[in-house]
Amino acid sequence: MSRPFAVAVLLAVALALAGAPAQAAPPTGAAPDGPGALSHFDLARKDCVGTARNRGSKVWFTVADGVLSDVYFPTNDTTNNETLQYVVTDGSSFTDLQTRDMTYTVEAPDDRSLSCRVTTRAKSERYKIVTDYVTDTGRESVVMRSRFTALKGKARDYKLYVRFDPTLNGNGGGGTGNGGPDSGGVATAGGHTLLVGSDPVTATTATNRDYAVPVHSALDADTGFLEVTNGFAGVAATA
Repeated sequence: MSRPFAVAVLLAVALALAGAPAQAAPPTGAAPDGPGALSHFDLARKDCVGTARNRGSKVWFTVADGVLSDVYFPTNDTTNNETLQYVVTDGSSFTDLQTRDMTYTVEAPDDRSLSCRVTTRAKSERYKIVTDYVTDTGRESVVMRSRFTALKGKARDYKLYVRFDPTLNGNGGGGTGNGGPDSGGVATAGGHTLLVGSDPVTATTATNRDYAVPVHSALDADTGFLEVTNGFAGVAATA
């Protein structure tokens, strides 16, 4: 049995762009235990790269190690994501992390676009996940269309989670870093509960550019999440 769903990662500057969706409500709960460990860049080796076919979206993305890697915005030298990957469990006997417990293959589903399809299989051969990665042509977002298929048992025997590890404006937690730590929280919009992040700092210590813009992110699913949690990874380094 298969279970299809879609996950979208949206990025926006502080001022809403013309034609962009309404901004989500302010976070109803800030992420606890910040600022977290210092951020770092993901794999340099990439499986594929994608962007919109027109100029309506300024987002580029890459896939590395079989999962969503960099999401570049507003320029293609500013990454806002380390990884977005799936976690699968039966709730009792195992918990699989996509980059650790699954194998994958990559193909181009359509040679007319910069899109990507990743087929992931559990090393245990319990299930597979097929994900198409595309960029929305009308807004600053990456859309993942996924289909979960149980190879042993039924789809309802499994629980599927999404783990999103953003590094907005090219930096994450861990104190001042490259412009300051990110903040995260939970918001609601359109009847859905969203995981949101923010980096409003416009200063940058990057040697190759002298500007930055406020960047905000939101993670949503087509039918909404059943439950969400937001927090910081690791512990900030101390002097």
